[in-house]
Amino acid sequence: MASMTEAQKRARAKAEYDAFLAACPSRKLLDRISDKWVTLILAALGSDGSHRFGADCAGEPRSMRYSELQRLLAGVSQKMLTQTLRSLERDGLVTRTVVPTVPVTVSYELTDLGLSLHRMMRGLKTWAETHMDDVLANRSTYDTRPA
Repeated sequence: MASMTEAQKRARAKAEYDAFLAACPSRKLLDRISDKWVTLILAALGSDGSHRFGADCAGEPRSMRYSELQRLLAGVSQKMLTQTLRSLERDGLVTRTVVPTVPVTVSYELTDLGLSLHRMMRGLKTWAETHMDDVLANRSTYDTRPA
């Protein structure tokens, strides 16, 4: 029996990814990218920065400073923002740039891989905003129905 090269082993493993299996690494990736802060960070970095009521995160991707992200993402703690950005950087979805100024300037930008995910996440964010009234109405109906 011929032995497989490392590239062949990786290709075979990739072909066998199945998120329905508990041990599949893609399940952990799905868990990470389904986090609300990941969705919001990707939406912020993938847009032109015109975040106002009704904005759909359109425009060109841009880099953002840590402090800009923290102001934009209402309710995110410094610890959670830092942890999320580190995990996104580790996965190759964002790049971190440090400029040695006083004080130090740190900015984040989507990679090509992150941009490809941003496109899908933007749709998810838009869907949630568009259908929130329907979901709230359904919750109300469900919560008031007889047991």
